Amino acid sequence: MARSDDPKDKPLYMISVAAELTGMHPQTLRVYEQKGLVTPGRSRGNTRLYSQGDIERLNLISKLTDEGINLAGVVRILDMRERQLEREREIDELRARVRQLEDDIHELRMQQRITALTRYDGQGPEQVMRGLLESGTDSRRI
Repeated sequence: MARSDDPKDKPLYMISVAAELTGMHPQTLRVYEQKGLVTPGRSRGNTRLYSQGDIERLNLISKLTDEGINLAGVVRILDMRERQLEREREIDELRARVRQLEDDIHELRMQQRITALTRYDGQGPEQVMRGLLESGTDSRRI
């Protein structure tokens, strides 16, 4: 699992602390690392350092194995979970982009309508707006 700028991904806990926090034996944590279930960071002295995110992942692995799911199943579940989270991030980004594009389109249409009105009437934008206000037209609907 790649490290991000998220504070919960900062490597903090040595293997003994991670084992205590998760209720697992340190050897179990080493096996999970070998199988690619968790990827702790490393200190300059090559000591394993687990992040809060790693601890949460290990707790999920423990819960899944306690429910009778074997490690191959756990790997698949974690992979699907990661893909789901990535899709959710992509969807959030796309929604924000759609909102920005909708705002841009609205602004462009307003500019086009004002430009079209000034061309037909031969009036400046201030005169068009003043005329609309005087006639009771809602300028937000232009």
